[in-house]
Amino acid sequence: MATTATTTPTSLDPIVASLFDPITFRGVTSRNRIAVSPMCQYSSIDGYASDWHLIHLGSRAVGGAGIVISEATAVTADGRISPSDLGIWSDAHIEQLSRVTRAIRDHGAVAGVQLAHAGRKASSARPWDGGRQLAFEHGGWQTVGPSAIPFHDTDRAPSELNALGIASIVAAFAEGARRAVAAGFQLIEIHAAHGYLLHEFLSPLSNQRTDDYGGTFENRTRFLRDVVAAVRATMPDDLALWVRLSGTDWAENGWNGDDTVAISRVLAMMGVDLIDCSSGGLVRTQKIADAPGYQVPFASRVRNEAGVASGAVGRITRPEQAADIIERGEADVVLLARQLLRDPYWPIHAANALGAPKLWPQQYTRAET
Repeated sequence: MATTATTTPTSLDPIVASLFDPITFRGVTSRNRIAVSPMCQYSSIDGYASDWHLIHLGSRAVGGAGIVISEATAVTADGRISPSDLGIWSDAHIEQLSRVTRAIRDHGAVAGVQLAHAGRKASSARPWDGGRQLAFEHGGWQTVGPSAIPFHDTDRAPSELNALGIASIVAAFAEGARRAVAAGFQLIEIHAAHGYLLHEFLSPLSNQRTDDYGGTFENRTRFLRDVVAAVRATMPDDLALWVRLSGTDWAENGWNGDDTVAISRVLAMMGVDLIDCSSGGLVRTQKIADAPGYQVPFASRVRNEAGVASGAVGRITRPEQAADIIERGEADVVLLARQLLRDPYWPIHAANALGAPKLWPQQYTRAET
């Protein structure tokens, strides 16, 4: 279904928004501006959602988050980061994912999914198993990328995708979006950050092609634009589409903040409703200026220069910090990751700390005092 609808999040209006104001993207309304950032759980077999995903994601909805986004969910089997990643490359995955979306929605949150392809960073062991690329004899597989440049010097070089391979992955993203809608997700995020396939095409550090998908900014962004167009055309008009970008590679001559603003303007015109602003992950030589809220400036630039809603993520831990980001107009949504692993009920506690209306589920009200 082609879409001509646009979204105007309330926080782009001159009125100052607060962390606990609702926000609407197309026909999807979140009860507040707090989102669960996608976090890989490495708890799937053959891509299927498990009871772990049901409990992990459902508990964050119970905890008061407005939007709960599942981990990077592979659109092809060889697009998984590890053999234990969540997948959406088969209709058989829909049933188990539907259990997860029902739990999220039944407890008041918007159910989101991040569609992903790991590119040259695929075929890796789980982090607690070392995280390095798996040998073929240990369950690994051949990776793909824009150019035959490995992430680690000791990795196998990825196979350079040809035009047919690119087209097949574009189609896989569209099919993943169709399955996501069938599973009950209300928000789809396309993962184009952290050194995975779409980001690999964006950055000149990993993309050294000389065809229509390499060289100029126009060519390096073509794959992402193709995916966005295919996914948006597959989705109903009233569902939300986000894209996660790395605001910078944190490396000389790589993808940078100006590039991020430029592509964000284009993506907004294509029907993307929010840019989720992360950073890094492309090269091992990155030099990250790590500090609380260190990625917020990327979200602020996108929101205020590209004119599209943005999400801020990274080292956001305190209620006052999150509230200030929204109230200063630096982002429309804050995405929390590790802090919500430490405390699934952080939104409830933040509402109490900031004097916002209580988010306690009725079943827990006896613990309010």
